[in-house]
Amino acid sequence: MSKVYMNDADQVMYKNQLSMSQYIKEYGVSPFHRFIESGWFMMPIFFSIAMLMIYVFFIWYRDWFGKNTFIYRLLMLPTERISIYLAKLTTVMLLVLGLVTLQILLIPIEIQIFNSIIPTDLQSHFSFYDIYSLRMWGWLYPKTLTEFILIYGVGLIFVTVLFTAILIERSYGLKGIFFAIIYGMLSFGVLFVPILVNEFDSGYFYALEVFLMELVMSVIVLSSAIWIANHLLKYKIRV
Repeated sequence: MSKVYMNDADQVMYKNQLSMSQYIKEYGVSPFHRFIESGWFMMPIFFSIAMLMIYVFFIWYRDWFGKNTFIYRLLMLPTERISIYLAKLTTVMLLVLGLVTLQILLIPIEIQIFNSIIPTDLQSHFSFYDIYSLRMWGWLYPKTLTEFILIYGVGLIFVTVLFTAILIERSYGLKGIFFAIIYGMLSFGVLFVPILVNEFDSGYFYALEVFLMELVMSVIVLSSAIWIANHLLKYKIRV
């Protein structure tokens, strides 16, 4: 992207007989935003997110359908079966945080590469904190601890519900697919019901009240997902 930009800039300056200062006055400098908003920059991140979504299912089904049906060895370990669930959940969340951390580490490197290709006169000042001006980056990198807990807490609940839905399907076979879909719909319905009610009621509740209701619903959905998973692992899934 940087080289394409420089080639275009050189062609414009050569064709119109412009000096660097004249080009800057007419076309402006090159903002780093244009590169991090490009498909070349965003698509790998979306691809990684998609792969993590697939891995949520893969981390369970590979143990059942793999060459050695590894799940039976896991279930026969002399420990509480729910620890398997929690270990897989921790693995997924660490991978998510690892992806976020990797992007944080890559940003300064990418800025240096950008600055090494684009002449100083055509560069615009950009720091890591400037990424908050982009909506998606505000979701990936919350500014406050509260926002971090809210955003990644919802992600944690989403993964736990999917994990429990997978265990429901594994426990009841074909009809388990239907039960799992119903369970998922009910869980996410309960989770977002305060927001939906407030929208339909034209903002009847204060923001703090909606937040507290969401917090209560989140605890209910998360704890019920873990409880159902623990029950299924103990009494429904046999070795």
